[in-house]
Amino acid sequence: MSLRIGTRGSALALAQTNKVVGMLADRGIEAEIITITTEGDTATNVPLHAIGGQGVFVRALDDAILRGEIDAAVHSMKDIPAARPAGLVCCAVLERDSPADFLAHECPLDAVRIIGSSSTRRCAQLLRDAPALEVKQLRGNVDTRLRKLREGQYDAIVLAEAGLQRLGIRLAGEPLPTDRFVPSPNQGTVAVVCRDDPAVAGALAALDHAPTRLDVEIERAVMEEVGGGCFTPQGIYCRDGDLIAEVLALDGSRWERIERHVATVGEARECGQALRRQAGGLIREAYAALGIKP
Repeated sequence: MSLRIGTRGSALALAQTNKVVGMLADRGIEAEIITITTEGDTATNVPLHAIGGQGVFVRALDDAILRGEIDAAVHSMKDIPAARPAGLVCCAVLERDSPADFLAHECPLDAVRIIGSSSTRRCAQLLRDAPALEVKQLRGNVDTRLRKLREGQYDAIVLAEAGLQRLGIRLAGEPLPTDRFVPSPNQGTVAVVCRDDPAVAGALAALDHAPTRLDVEIERAVMEEVGGGCFTPQGIYCRDGDLIAEVLALDGSRWERIERHVATVGEARECGQALRRQAGGLIREAYAALGIKP
């Protein structure tokens, strides 16, 4: 069998896709990489929430699968939105890399005043931890973000540690603790999506890591029940069933949080429903402030 694997063209996306292709080759399956440009890659001068959220990185690849141009696509799983088109399946979830955010800075930590990030979650968590900080918008691929840091446009920037590891990049700075800076749901995880075809899905299923899949399915169940997408600052992280989930005000001044052990996706949905009841006011505030209709 030979598969056509779609990906975005960024260095990180290609690194992740090459890893998947290598894992397939180890199992005797040939694969061709096809690069597809997404709206999220071209509209880098506006915040993500203004162009539709994280799903902008996924839609073009979904469409290419459904049109039959590719058989499957490789994604950072945190980019995959809760609502999915019919005809697609998540056929493999790779073993999770670091879920943590990484604070990159070349000046002393106590001299950091301006931090770059385009994530409402990261912004809110940073401001909760240090309200005097200024968090400025920062979009673009890893190279672009690092260039802006080195040019002095920011004292520090926040990146996913897993992405740096996959690219083999070592930076001055430190990972942020996941209990205080709760990651985005599925952060650090690579997923393979394919058309709902048993032959294709079966070939790719050999790459699936069951313990990671359960943790990320718990996170996604909470995310789906809470709602809010990437517009509402929310961190949801599960490790071996130990779940932390929180929703924050955009300025980090208030938050609602749940910590508990979860054994099933059903229990995760109950947690998500409880958190949504607790955090409903914060979610409505975020939508109003960002000018987004619920």
